Amino acid sequence: MKIVLAIAATLSACLATAQEPLAIPCKYGDVKCAFEAREKSPVRSKSFWAAVLAKPVEQRVSSAPDELLVYVNLDNIASGVPNRPHAAILPADFQKNVRNAIDELPPSVKALIDKKLVGIYFVKDLGGTGFTDYVHGDSLNRDAGFIVLDVDVLMRQTANAWATWKENTPFKPDTSYALQAQIENESGDNRKNAIQYILLHELGHIISIGENIHPRWDGPASSVEKFPFAMLSWKLIPDAPRYESIFDKAFPLRQKLVYYFGAQLNGSQMLEAYEQFATTNFPTLYAATRPGDDFAESFVSYVHSVVMKRPWEIRLYTDGKLAKSYKSCWEEKRCAEKRRILEEIIGVSK
Repeated sequence: MKIVLAIAATLSACLATAQEPLAIPCKYGDVKCAFEAREKSPVRSKSFWAAVLAKPVEQRVSSAPDELLVYVNLDNIASGVPNRPHAAILPADFQKNVRNAIDELPPSVKALIDKKLVGIYFVKDLGGTGFTDYVHGDSLNRDAGFIVLDVDVLMRQTANAWATWKENTPFKPDTSYALQAQIENESGDNRKNAIQYILLHELGHIISIGENIHPRWDGPASSVEKFPFAMLSWKLIPDAPRYESIFDKAFPLRQKLVYYFGAQLNGSQMLEAYEQFATTNFPTLYAATRPGDDFAESFVSYVHSVVMKRPWEIRLYTDGKLAKSYKSCWEEKRCAEKRRILEEIIGVSK
């Protein structure tokens, strides 16, 4: 199916009307309440999305409905994220950027999301760039998923500026050390391509739903033995329970990787962190945070740099001088087995 994003012309007018305050059933800080209320949310059931799923995929894009806004607020409370997501209005030029970003995705990617994506929904003040979660099916319908994206994050940055901002978040600022990320050449360094890269990461999560790729991310850590992709990098520590990278002895700084909030690594540790990272099969530093993001980052990195032939490079500077650079690992032996699995999933012909 050809996926072309189309948003009804009346959307902006509808969203411009006054918004009633959301009825969040839990106070901020009440984690137990948030966990329980989140699991009871109607948005986790495929039946809630029945009317949306009846539409062509290209029409499953809008501002988040109230029920989803409540859900992401509950998720933030449960996760200790201070942001309070609320409704977003989508300007016409932003709608065009999103439409073009999806339109230009490889056909193989579009085919993989057709039956699994219940929609892409936009909010303000999410607390990160994007968010994806499961939608439970039933005996007749497979599980699916929704994607929530922050309009403000997507609107204000070009591709390389966004990637540089994101990849700096695990490190405390230090004027002697700097990191620059490049995911586009100068001609393609625009907002549309930032949106496309971000979408590819979230679509990686959608594609993994119901597949033998990694354990579910919405429950306690569980065995990775049935998941060939996850087994390449992860093991379960059952007493915790938690996941641990099989590379942690060579990559001890991995355990201090925190993206977006609460950086635990000093700027002076950038080079050391990347030197350790390069001994693993993780394609990006963010991939080393957890099994689900390992696959999503592998997916976006592979599709972006190999299938779509776009640049991907991390450059590290010390006192203004280039100290080290890292490019996509997909031609390297360390990432060969992950590449093989990705190509099986995407259907890349030899």
